[in-house]
Amino acid sequence: MSRRYFGTDGIRGRANSDPMTAEIAMRLGMAAGRHFTNGDYRHSAVIGKDTRLSGYMLETALTAGFTSVGMDVIQLGPMPTPAVGMLTRSVRADLGVMISASHNPFEDNGIKLFDPDGYKLSDEVEARIEALMDNGLELAPPGQIGRARRLDDGRSRYIEFCKSSFPRRLTLGGLKIIIDCANGAAYATAPEVLWELGAEVVRIGVSPNGENINKGCGSTDTAACRQAVLENGADLGIALDGDADRVHVIDEMGRVVDGDQIMALIATRWAGKGFLARNTLVTTVMSNLGLERMLAGHDIGLVRTRVGDRYVVEAMRAEGYNLGGEQSGHIVMSDYVTTGDGLLAALQVLSMMVGEQRPASELCAQFDPYPQQLRSIRYNGGAEPLDQAGVKAAISTGEARLGDSGRLVIRKSGTEPVIRVMGEAENAAVLDEVVGAICTAVEQATR
Repeated sequence: MSRRYFGTDGIRGRANSDPMTAEIAMRLGMAAGRHFTNGDYRHSAVIGKDTRLSGYMLETALTAGFTSVGMDVIQLGPMPTPAVGMLTRSVRADLGVMISASHNPFEDNGIKLFDPDGYKLSDEVEARIEALMDNGLELAPPGQIGRARRLDDGRSRYIEFCKSSFPRRLTLGGLKIIIDCANGAAYATAPEVLWELGAEVVRIGVSPNGENINKGCGSTDTAACRQAVLENGADLGIALDGDADRVHVIDEMGRVVDGDQIMALIATRWAGKGFLARNTLVTTVMSNLGLERMLAGHDIGLVRTRVGDRYVVEAMRAEGYNLGGEQSGHIVMSDYVTTGDGLLAALQVLSMMVGEQRPASELCAQFDPYPQQLRSIRYNGGAEPLDQAGVKAAISTGEARLGDSGRLVIRKSGTEPVIRVMGEAENAAVLDEVVGAICTAVEQATR
């Protein structure tokens, strides 16, 4: 189904340009409010945001939309995405909203919606909301217009929630931890959680000004965190992204640990204690083949989904799994949260470091990754590149050449006109040739 507004993770675009305008945000608020209102009681929506300048504009517009159809609004201010999911359930709201473009630069923004249970909306519900946006909306009479208020203790509730996931018998006392909040939504919560658990905390990326989110910091640019770990002799670095739903950690030697290694660590430890539901991890087609082979050696199953943490969560809910995530650092632990939570994932790593008395460099090297390449080819309109005969032939040739020693994932981006080519193989030279040939074919097809 073709959709005008929603992509793979809510609505996203350049701020003050279609679809990220105040007008569309207000219509979205009206449509979503109408969809989640049945008139039986006073309905409410929770709105959180990261630290982008445009967040003020979109928050106000969404509030106007919700209240105009009779829905009350609870404004959280800057708050991590997983906190919005948690607080939507906690205050028993009908809808949760996170205003964020995640790891994108400040010029972009996005709107993610959560159902009353704190889960991202399904494609079907988003389609119904889109239909309401484009086909007229009924306003509430004057006496039924909604009210808006701030939730003053939202941060403290989330801090206590995060701390509750860390074993009470353990402490972070004696550990020095670098926390890089990407000048984003977790700048006030993540350092506090670590400090209250006993760590010596060095904070970076905690001075948001509306324009510096993800700029030279965070999980998509870990250079500053790596440098801080080495200069301070820290035991661990934690690099979150702008809305804190993904994480990369840095071991004491300054090496970056991605989501695959973090999932491997949690999965093997949970499996050993009987905590891993159905002894299975859920991840996407982008996770490294080395992870799959390592899990098989531990008799742990692996289920792959399409790219996007929402699809990981859908698979987890459908089959009763409790651990999933993405190589990019979205780690979903459904015993605790309804979406990716970078800080909670880092706390799992820390609990294992403390409990096993082992450094991060030992714990987080769970498998040797297969050589992997990921390339993106942008195109401008015209025929779909993946439908072209030359591209199909290049992909078939590449698959045949890799055989059982590697794999290919070629897909169209869900958020921009880009073809993403990912390949893995035991032989790096062969991989380079295969991926190069496919990228050349895509480029030729887009000229």
